[in-house]
Amino acid sequence: MRTRLAIKTHAVIERFFPERRLFLRSETDTRFIRLKPETQAIAFAGSTLLLSWTIVATAILLMDSIGAGNFREQAKREQITYQQRLNALSSERDSRAGEALAAQERFNAALKQISVMQTQLLESETRRRELSTGIDVIQTTLRDTMKDREGISKRLAAMESQLDGNGTVVASAGGQGDGTMDFLADALARTAEERDQVVADAQAALVRAAEMQSEIDKMEEKNDRIFRQLEEAMTVSVKPLDKMFEKAGMDPDTILNQVRKGYSGQGGPLTPLSFSTRGEEPSADTKRANRILGEMDRLNLYRIAAQKAPFATPLKDPFRFTSGFGYRWGRLHAGTDFAAPHGTPIYATADGVVTHAGWSSGYGRLVKIQHEFGIETRYAHQSKIRVKVGQRVSRGQRIGDMGNTGRSTGTHLHYEVRVGGKPVNPMIYIKAANDVF
Repeated sequence: MRTRLAIKTHAVIERFFPERRLFLRSETDTRFIRLKPETQAIAFAGSTLLLSWTIVATAILLMDSIGAGNFREQAKREQITYQQRLNALSSERDSRAGEALAAQERFNAALKQISVMQTQLLESETRRRELSTGIDVIQTTLRDTMKDREGISKRLAAMESQLDGNGTVVASAGGQGDGTMDFLADALARTAEERDQVVADAQAALVRAAEMQSEIDKMEEKNDRIFRQLEEAMTVSVKPLDKMFEKAGMDPDTILNQVRKGYSGQGGPLTPLSFSTRGEEPSADTKRANRILGEMDRLNLYRIAAQKAPFATPLKDPFRFTSGFGYRWGRLHAGTDFAAPHGTPIYATADGVVTHAGWSSGYGRLVKIQHEFGIETRYAHQSKIRVKVGQRVSRGQRIGDMGNTGRSTGTHLHYEVRVGGKPVNPMIYIKAANDVF
């Protein structure tokens, strides 16, 4: 039985949707379809919902289309700006590379000049020793000559006083008197000649000593000039290297001590020279020379350490940076990406030993190189690997070709630097080297 609510609801619906009949007539028969108010209401509601949904969907599509157009235009503008920025960075990198080559040439020329100055310094020190020894000999000879002159002067004075006391020749000497006088005259003449010769030798010795002192003064002035040039060269050469290692987060003293421990023996370029002082306190020039040679030793150690740390770019051909070190989409991008044509040569950035050369999941074809100081470099997505595990490589040696293997969206090199197993920004080392070289 129909309830009162159903009857009232039917009455309300019938007011808006009265019952209708749809007649279907054929040649032999006539039929009709009864459309109840409820059926009409359901059909109307469904049509209304369908129409509303159509309108809303069309509006959303139109808004998305308009927004997508704006986003595409904005993306194009950003891409153009990004390309311009990359081109500017590429030009700047090329100019920095030229400056680095020029600086390297100047650095090599300075090293050659330092080597020549070191040779001159050692020669001048040897010459100074010879001059000092000569002066000592002359002074000794001069003292002996002065003593001989004083002795002869005393003998001459004694003879003159003896002659003055006798007054005349003793007659009892008979025929020997003339011989005694001749002997005394000859002795006096020889004594006078010896005295004159001693005086002349002394004067000549004094003149020679003055000349040698002048030569020593000139030599010391020349040595001082050489010292100043060497000290300036050392300051210009060593300070930037200190700054380079500090920028890379590496303590210079610790690095140099590790390099020094790897070398043993006496002499050679790693041991500063020292002049023998025969147990005496070293002179100021000796200390100054040893300080310079110590700086040269430090410079040489820096040269060795720089070869063992990745202060270089893995590519020599033109390239562009496509992605830097840092977090992307919530994940750490542990290296720097370099884009260049397929097959571009890839080079080791420091001396080391290959610890991996093969396929490695998302890295694709990967090469790992272990360096000194706990540093490891990785070169990923290669198309061809040109080294083997256990092989020792040098800086600038070709280790593979650029490709698109592994999890990669285009041809590029993914380059990583890890210290103690933890990834660090490779640009720290590359920029530190660019600021110096």
